[in-house]
Amino acid sequence: MYRALLADAAHGGGVISELVLFDTDERRLRAIGAVLKRQRDAHAASRGAPAPTVRTETDEVAALRGADMVFSAVRVGGMPGRVRDERVALGAGVLGQETVGAGGISYGLRTLPVALRFARTVAAEAPDAWVVNFTNPAGLVTEAMAEVLGDRVVGICDSPIGLARRAARALDLDPLGAHADYVGLNHLGWLRGLWAGGRDRLPELLADDAALTSFEEGRLFGAEWLRALGCLPNEYLHYYYMAREAHAATARTLAQGGQTRGEQLVEQQEAFYRAAAATPEDAFALWEAARREREETYMADNRRAAGGVERDSEDLDGGGYERVALAVMRAVARDEPTRLIVDVRNRGALSELDAEAVVEVPCLVDAGGARPLAAAPLTGHQSALVQAVKAVDREVIEAVRSGSRTPALRAFATHPLVDSVHIARTLLDGYMDAFPELARVLARP
Repeated sequence: MYRALLADAAHGGGVISELVLFDTDERRLRAIGAVLKRQRDAHAASRGAPAPTVRTETDEVAALRGADMVFSAVRVGGMPGRVRDERVALGAGVLGQETVGAGGISYGLRTLPVALRFARTVAAEAPDAWVVNFTNPAGLVTEAMAEVLGDRVVGICDSPIGLARRAARALDLDPLGAHADYVGLNHLGWLRGLWAGGRDRLPELLADDAALTSFEEGRLFGAEWLRALGCLPNEYLHYYYMAREAHAATARTLAQGGQTRGEQLVEQQEAFYRAAAATPEDAFALWEAARREREETYMADNRRAAGGVERDSEDLDGGGYERVALAVMRAVARDEPTRLIVDVRNRGALSELDAEAVVEVPCLVDAGGARPLAAAPLTGHQSALVQAVKAVDREVIEAVRSGSRTPALRAFATHPLVDSVHIARTLLDGYMDAFPELARVLARP
């Protein structure tokens, strides 16, 4: 994000004067502070332009007071918590992923109490601030925070913009000049059209095998299945469409002595923070190497399951989350109407869901916030998946609101990737054992 802010400032369009980093872990603050210092020094040397100052805080009230824009990226339980989310699910014989299926439900149950407390602090200390939520599961967390903050919270994800960008490049189109008809929930959406020059170019892409398999989603899902769908699914739908293959790929990795994704990242992050503490002057280079490795190994088991799909080189350089977040911030701060795919309350955009359900759709963003644009109805298949997963989200919210384990059990049991009520009970019990704090959140039967 700071790199994006520096680039913005270099072009004379900087919209902020100060960036405040808040974390409960002082070691992390020192390391990331060192990364940003190297970026700021390089910016000053090469551009000679003013840059946003950086302040660090371990107290959230001090960090939030007076803020105009808040970027919220929280991982309750840290990366070791992700490992437990994965391992409990895999131990029960179902998919072990942090945001999809059982792991996502556990992550949501643990995260919502913290996200809601944070939202209330924002409302008290920075009532005029806009919140851009990065925290996963992004749609679920944004919907819960909206109960406190209303439309002043917007969820973002880089998957939709990445999919649209890759599809545009496959058609030799300028991604900035193409409009995406994208619709769904966070990590559960479809690109249904790609408009340029006054016409939808997606049918042309679906009919061209070479173009369709020239980018990641085409290779991940296969041209035949994409033509059967008549659209391009978000990469996370691989966990739904190829659930057995995704689970088997992870099982093979572990059987061969490999690690879950969370375990890989625990090691990587620990190595980075240790090295950055020892040589803070190298913090930026160390961070960039860790970021690059993280991008290269993203969804590696899924790509192996699809026959060894390699990531596109353009997607290894970043430009996803920070691009969307900066665009939201500029649109709001400068009242520059911009069309962006973000997570907001439905407000009638999708006829299949109620007004308060958070959806991931194209929105018009300006000083008044993000307003969803009307979308054509979902197909029966899309509607069934969206409504099923939204029902699970609502059960998670109800479990946290009521403090009851019963809605949590329903969430596990009714998720499309959990195929047994008995397994759902096993999952709930397993997560209660793995995370003692859940016993406090879900204190009632």
